Amino acid sequence: MPDKSHPDFRYTALAPELLALPYNVQTNWHVITGASCSGKSTLINLLAREGFNTLPEVSREYFESEMTKGRTIEEIRADRIGVTLRIFDLMKKRERGLPPDELMFLDRAVPDILVFWRLADRDPNEYLPDCFLNRYASVFILDRLPYQRDDVRRADEATATFYDECMTRDYRALGYDVVRVPVMPPADRLAFVLERLTERGQI
Repeated sequence: MPDKSHPDFRYTALAPELLALPYNVQTNWHVITGASCSGKSTLINLLAREGFNTLPEVSREYFESEMTKGRTIEEIRADRIGVTLRIFDLMKKRERGLPPDELMFLDRAVPDILVFWRLADRDPNEYLPDCFLNRYASVFILDRLPYQRDDVRRADEATATFYDECMTRDYRALGYDVVRVPVMPPADRLAFVLERLTERGQI
């Protein structure tokens, strides 16, 4: 029988008293995020080719680094809480080292980790204060492409859908005017993002 006394953290609402926390620093960083297989890395690479400063996804770098040591993706993911904590720490450390006034595009940002904590069966509110370390200039969430698994991606279709919905909800709860980027050719997505930022006077 399931333990009904144990909350289902996947759907835990973010605490209003924590959402009222002030942001420490306003940045000029723009977040490119979305569920697995949404085309984030492709868009980030196109932005880099246009001459913009970009940062790759920490979690993929972490998994690939561990796999070069001979570990399988299944071994790495076995300790879901441990791996989520390591990625969380790496994300915070990376952002602490960035100049806040420098125009930058990030492949995922610290608030993305809330959905990972939910799936690790931990209360996301434990980690919510860290989401107020930096206020991002904008947040773009890419609509999903047809799902494809690879050496790092292991989520199923249902989990990918959950990532998308939960990530959108969490960023909006944090006060961001989330911009959804529809499915279209990569060059059109690049133009879409740059046009939105130009309209807002952010680039």
